[in-house]
Amino acid sequence: MRVTICDVGPRDGLQNQATTLTPEVRAELVNRLADAGLRRIEAVSFVNPKLVPQMAGAEEVVAGLERHDGVVFAGLALNERGYDRLAAAGLDEVHFAFAATESFNRRNQNASVEESVAAAERIAGRAKEDGIRATVTIGVAFGCPFEGPVDPGHVAKLAERLAPSFDEVVFADTIGVAVPREVRGLIGRVRLPGTTVGAHLHNTRNTGYANALAALEAGATVLDASVGGIGGCPFAPRATGNIGTEDLVYVLHGEGVETGIDLAALIGVAEWLEGVLQRPLEGYVYRAGTLASLAG
Repeated sequence: MRVTICDVGPRDGLQNQATTLTPEVRAELVNRLADAGLRRIEAVSFVNPKLVPQMAGAEEVVAGLERHDGVVFAGLALNERGYDRLAAAGLDEVHFAFAATESFNRRNQNASVEESVAAAERIAGRAKEDGIRATVTIGVAFGCPFEGPVDPGHVAKLAERLAPSFDEVVFADTIGVAVPREVRGLIGRVRLPGTTVGAHLHNTRNTGYANALAALEAGATVLDASVGGIGGCPFAPRATGNIGTEDLVYVLHGEGVETGIDLAALIGVAEWLEGVLQRPLEGYVYRAGTLASLAG
């Protein structure tokens, strides 16, 4: 079995940090991840820098990326202006994200769910014409901090509506409330022929890694993760970091799942990032090491 891991640390991870890194350092983080074997990296976000100053200078980050065969560099674009910038920068993939609930989507994107779905379809249409791969992420797919539990049937309908337009649909546990039964249930019920299914998981309540395995059991082939476990959602109370990339790779390799990632090199990236951010990161494996490193 093989899975693709998309490292979202350079975007989703850094956007919630107190420390704002320069575009040059952010590009170095992306390049280090690619050198460690990551084949999909969410490198930047094309959003208003006044709203998310940590993501300022996206074009400068892209200019500093070192191209590798088989490595897909993606960027987040939440509107057509952002997509214009992404296409002009020459990225390989566009990511669009919205929330499944009205309350969260209004707070996060100042739009109704229907307005965001329409924007997603427009961007996907343009990406197809431009030969750019397109992924849509449905946020708060398992629970919303403002509306509580989310009907999986509602989320499935959104996914099935969007799937014909997108190459990939990702279900996000934005606030980290899901348990494996819910992950298996939602991903297992959707029918998206020809569209890749992924999961974006947070470890807020220490269920993220169990949920990742449940997602794979249910048919997902892409998992988002963030180097060092950094991240969180600035629009959701107590929404802590993503599952850590090196922690996820440790689990998957132990389960016999191929990722193509060099775990030792990835741990080195987390150690470097700890120095850059000047604080301990949320991940565990980069601090504890592997059995091989202890025995060595």
